[in-house]
Amino acid sequence: MEHRIDNIKKQLHAQSYKLTPQREATVRVLLEREEDHLSAEDIFLLVKEKAPEIGLATVYRTLELLSELKIVDKINFGDGVSRYDLRKEGAEHFHHHLVCIECGSVEEIVEDLLKDVEKIVENDWQFQVKDHSLLFTECANNAKR
Repeated sequence: MEHRIDNIKKQLHAQSYKLTPQREATVRVLLEREEDHLSAEDIFLLVKEKAPEIGLATVYRTLELLSELKIVDKINFGDGVSRYDLRKEGAEHFHHHLVCIECGSVEEIVEDLLKDVEKIVENDWQFQVKDHSLLFTECANNAKR
């Protein structure tokens, strides 16, 4: 975990930001719960256990900054709730998700499935792809697993 925190600290410094104690507490929660897809409120409640003085607005600002810097990805699974997901180390793009629209279960796809699509978009439309995200949804009743 300390290695990841050091890397995030370097990413912040490269953009002239500091890893303040509040930002570090937020990052630690995201690292500890990396498999979860937490809302800002979820993160706030967990950060508050570590840093009782922190306010919800500070957590929101931290998450927005981390999102702008592509350290965290802000996602919505169609339920109107923004969730935050740490970007995998070394990943060029945000990873993909499989979401059941009935039970809400979420599975991650780490492989970059859109490399060929990106090439087509760049070649046919002269559009340089900086990032992408992909969300598949299914109804649990129709699942073939």
